[in-house]
Amino acid sequence: MSYTTADPGPPALRLASTGTLTYGLSVGEVLGVSTLNGARLIAGRAGLERVVQRLNVMEVPDVLSWVKPNELLLTTGYPLRNTPQSLDNLVADLDDRGLAALAIKLGRYLDSLPAEMIAQADRRGFPLILLPNDVGFDDILNQVLTDILNRQASVLARTEEVHRALVQIVLCGGGLKEVVDEVASLLDVAVVVVDGEQRVLAAAGPDEHVQAMRGFDAGRHAACGRGGCGIIGAHGTGDHLVVPVMAGGFDHGRIIAFSPGGALRGTDLGILERAATVAALVVTKQQAVAAVESKYRADFLRDILAGRAGDDDRVIAHCAGFGWDLDRPVMVVVAELDGRPRGNPSVPETDGKGRVRGAEPDGGTRGGRGAEERTAQERLAAAWMSAVRRHDRGAAVASFAHEVVAVIGADGTDSAELADGPVQAMLKEASSIFAEHLPVRRTFSTGISRTVTSPAALPEAYEQAVKAVRVGRQLNGAGARAHFDQLGVYRLLSLVSDPEELHAFVRETLGDLASDDEPELVDLRRTLQVLLETNLNVAETARRLHFHYNTLRYRIGKLERMLGAFTEDAHLRLNLTLALHVLRMRGI
Repeated sequence: MSYTTADPGPPALRLASTGTLTYGLSVGEVLGVSTLNGARLIAGRAGLERVVQRLNVMEVPDVLSWVKPNELLLTTGYPLRNTPQSLDNLVADLDDRGLAALAIKLGRYLDSLPAEMIAQADRRGFPLILLPNDVGFDDILNQVLTDILNRQASVLARTEEVHRALVQIVLCGGGLKEVVDEVASLLDVAVVVVDGEQRVLAAAGPDEHVQAMRGFDAGRHAACGRGGCGIIGAHGTGDHLVVPVMAGGFDHGRIIAFSPGGALRGTDLGILERAATVAALVVTKQQAVAAVESKYRADFLRDILAGRAGDDDRVIAHCAGFGWDLDRPVMVVVAELDGRPRGNPSVPETDGKGRVRGAEPDGGTRGGRGAEERTAQERLAAAWMSAVRRHDRGAAVASFAHEVVAVIGADGTDSAELADGPVQAMLKEASSIFAEHLPVRRTFSTGISRTVTSPAALPEAYEQAVKAVRVGRQLNGAGARAHFDQLGVYRLLSLVSDPEELHAFVRETLGDLASDDEPELVDLRRTLQVLLETNLNVAETARRLHFHYNTLRYRIGKLERMLGAFTEDAHLRLNLTLALHVLRMRGI
């Protein structure tokens, strides 16, 4: 009995290793061509949807070394005439190499196929086709290859026409919205473009279909990428097509087509690929424009922080054009990556013209930053911009070469109190976003200024925030968060520009107690520190250190023999307290 198909349906597609769709004919379609009238499918009916992209003839014993995936292999059985035992494993060998089907003529060299071979073909869904004796291989090759090439040419022509239409939209000033509108109209389905964080950038189609795609994990279900493309199955009651939007080696998101009625076809994926290419051009253009705007904003914020932007009225009016509200009490927050070598941390670096060093707009490469450092800085900027935008839409945020600066509203609240409220919420959210996609774990430290009530005071507030972030890191290590008002005496110590002078002061004041080499001396230094913190309250010190009163009296005597009569000399106590504070500061 011959097998024919009344309706060939949509063209089949194969997953090419290059990630490019190559169209062919399904085995079922091949059985329907005129030259195969009288051919019979004797096994492997489950594999009728396998794709035939090329044809080959098996007339040599070592043909397995030459076959390729998606081939229809034709044979008379000549190479197998003397080794019938190899027929049992032939189906498995061909199936493992990705072949589409095996078509064989019987009677001349082989009278029949082993039952095990037929059973194995049925188990694997590998079609075995019995060819009529009066059909030549050249006729089959000619007709099937012609049909494949015609199908390919038709698909490419339509895809190219769509591509030209989409490019014309962009050349005429259209954006993502116009692109997805065109694709949705061509495919008669809903289409959305999402970024890497699953935010919808543009959508077209029925609202209920667009809403259904908002909860779709495009990253997890992406059907096209380095490994190939394909139709992926049901989300709810419909089908999705997903293609990544790639440009310059960067993944900018996904373009998704959704058809609840299952109307998507293999040819639609080629159109969606072209749409993804055009969408990548649009996204790249938008990013270029955004980069220029970001640089302009950062330049102006840098001028404000350097005191060069003009009077308050001009600054407030200009910032309003950016959506920044500086006509209110504000504070400056500085976030800086940890692990980056810096110069003197006491004050912001400035050049000969009073400009703040390290405040170049994002994208500068001063100091030869590597790709990893730039990626971390960009991620830090994106995290803070997202967090600040969520909590204070009137805040000014900009990424400089070595830090991210935000000017946020204080609403008249005390700075230290506010730092434990809204700023803390921003910090937690920014930290979460920052750490989410970094391949290597990085941390950042944050400094917060006092509240100021006019743009003219922002340069001083910026200096406070910079000092807070750097001194805070010295005190508490990486990931520190410090408010300027909480620095206390450390603000004064950070003004000493020569670290060696501080080291010498510690050695001269504490003597042997300045070293960490001897555990006994470290323990004595701890006793001294608690004594000074309790204002020489012996009973309280003994309680904190869990010492007997007499033991503590003995230790005090030993400390005075080493350091002098600090229990009677207030100036000596001050020096000892400062020396202990310096020891606490890291990076000195």
